[in-house]
Amino acid sequence: MTSAPATDPCSAADLRDRHNAPAEEAGLDPAGIRLVVVDLDGTLLDGAGELPVDTIATIRTLRERGVDVAPASGRQHATIARLFSEVADDLVVIAENGAYVTRDGAEVSSHTLDLAWSRGVVEHARQLGGRGVDLGVVLCGKTSAWIERTDDAFLGEVERYYARLTMTDDLTRVDDEVLKLAVHDFGDPTAVTGPDLASFCAPQQVVVSGHHWVDVMGVGVHKGLAVRELQRALGITAAQTMAFGDYLNDLEMLGAAEHSYAMANAHPAVVEAARHVAPANTDDGVLRTLREVFAL
Repeated sequence: MTSAPATDPCSAADLRDRHNAPAEEAGLDPAGIRLVVVDLDGTLLDGAGELPVDTIATIRTLRERGVDVAPASGRQHATIARLFSEVADDLVVIAENGAYVTRDGAEVSSHTLDLAWSRGVVEHARQLGGRGVDLGVVLCGKTSAWIERTDDAFLGEVERYYARLTMTDDLTRVDDEVLKLAVHDFGDPTAVTGPDLASFCAPQQVVVSGHHWVDVMGVGVHKGLAVRELQRALGITAAQTMAFGDYLNDLEMLGAAEHSYAMANAHPAVVEAARHVAPANTDDGVLRTLREVFAL
């Protein structure tokens, strides 16, 4: 689980100041921004998990101004592309919590796990399940996401995030390039599953990426790495980057952007780490901020 940089707690007045500060007072010159990176769940998406009205129009306007927009999520690449299907060919996609990045449909970067090692993680997760932990594993490959648990409860969770999904009798027989393994714990993933996998998978990285999800990824792979690789590919800097996030797996991403925004509904550690606070995702916080900054 990722921890936030040590900072002094923010007072309510400080949060109000950070929320209300005009772009010019925050030192943000919109003419210099070339990349906007946006987490999805709890950040851009509304309370129903849908894109706010005018999202696609806003992306198109920003692209016309030379600004790349990059949805960044633990979701599968195909799922993100489907969500933004109207602009999928003119979009940066940061998928699988940073393990896979494309721009205009072409790969920018990818980081994969050893296949044999990944199979060992699957077998270990099975043992956790045998000890009474209610969980399911998704092997996230480049060609598809793969599952062997197929009950309605698990499928209901998985199908929300994986548009390209293949069922198999045995995950250890899958032959794909593995970007990450995602484990859904129907209980509290910080109680058993997260700590257990962190110990078993060391030195690889284990991140609690949501209220019930734990991601196993290559060491040093996260949204922040993806943003820095993208910045190098585009020839831009952190000073030309805005980022919005709400949860612990967004911390490194926010650290890679000079203009970082925590949502008002964000985890306290994210609020402390970000330079600014945007309205909550349920209040259209990302689009409201972009409209103000870019005078849309």
